[in-house]
Amino acid sequence: MSTDYIDIDGVLIASLAQTAQKRVYEVAKRLFDFGASLAFLILTAPVWVIIAACIRLDSTGPVFFRQSRVGRGGKNFELFKFRSMFVEAPKYGFHPTGSDDPRVTRAGRWLRQTSLDELPQLINILIGDMSLVGPRPETPFIVERYNEQHRQRLNVTPGLTGLWQLSADRAFQIHENIQYDLYYIRHRNFFMDLAVLLHTTVFAMKGI
Repeated sequence: MSTDYIDIDGVLIASLAQTAQKRVYEVAKRLFDFGASLAFLILTAPVWVIIAACIRLDSTGPVFFRQSRVGRGGKNFELFKFRSMFVEAPKYGFHPTGSDDPRVTRAGRWLRQTSLDELPQLINILIGDMSLVGPRPETPFIVERYNEQHRQRLNVTPGLTGLWQLSADRAFQIHENIQYDLYYIRHRNFFMDLAVLLHTTVFAMKGI
């Protein structure tokens, strides 16, 4: 049995991928995604109400933002977020990289800083379009530019969080740091997923 390691921004994660049975892993991952997303939806319901009120009071427009993303096998799906930008902002384009972006609302700055704008993606996880852990899904106009190496990201279900989010390169565009997703695709297993979720929770609590 071989053990592999990856150091993600000071976090050492071990991979025992060669001992994992792919089918068992896929079933366990889906069951865990379904149960965890359902539980989080119920537990965070009061937070959704508060966020919705803040968005509506801060700017005109819908509470939710919907956007087409590319999932496993190149299949498009509708991704859900809490709206963090003004409705006049272009629906498709590169993500804001700073808090001073004029497209972002006051409530949106808070939502983005806390990553609470991503909370509605629990719905995507519940219905199976996404997983808790995996490569982040990107928009069709970016996927159209993928080379053969980038297209490997489409071999697995996209996730809410992943190795890239834990890395020092998270300030840059996802497709510019493909090495994290390729590592995950090669070595993914249930214990790695749990480690990523645990460290993501710690990072979120620290406001990183």
